[in-house]
Amino acid sequence: MEIKPIKTEADYDRVLRRVEDLWDARENSLESDELDVLTALIESYEREHYPVDLPGPIEAIKFRLEQQGKDIRALVGVVGQRTRVYEVMRGDRPLSLNMIRNLHEQFGIPADMLIQPIKGKGVRKRRGIKAARPGRPGVRKSA
Repeated sequence: MEIKPIKTEADYDRVLRRVEDLWDARENSLESDELDVLTALIESYEREHYPVDLPGPIEAIKFRLEQQGKDIRALVGVVGQRTRVYEVMRGDRPLSLNMIRNLHEQFGIPADMLIQPIKGKGVRKRRGIKAARPGRPGVRKSA
């Protein structure tokens, strides 16, 4: 097979079919070398045309806990007290810099995953004091 860059979907499909033919190639053979080169071309094409988003912080935390056979109770003391842990895991509160550091150190979760905005419903804003309107608050002008 003539090896050339993958520029179109047709090229991509052609190369995938060739990789299937070469899949069981003997180690250190010409076919094995061709398979290595085609795999690199496919990876480059897919990285550009089919990017994979990083998981959000909550998904990354849940995944790591699952990998380690733990549940969210393992986050108490790392993220904060129990209430804080549940606020974060529900998406009600964003991760602070200290939480990100602790999660990275304690669980080895890459910091670039933890610093992303929380996906999904988004972090709810806390209720605060509303800005006062000009004039006397609470007094309506009559018509």
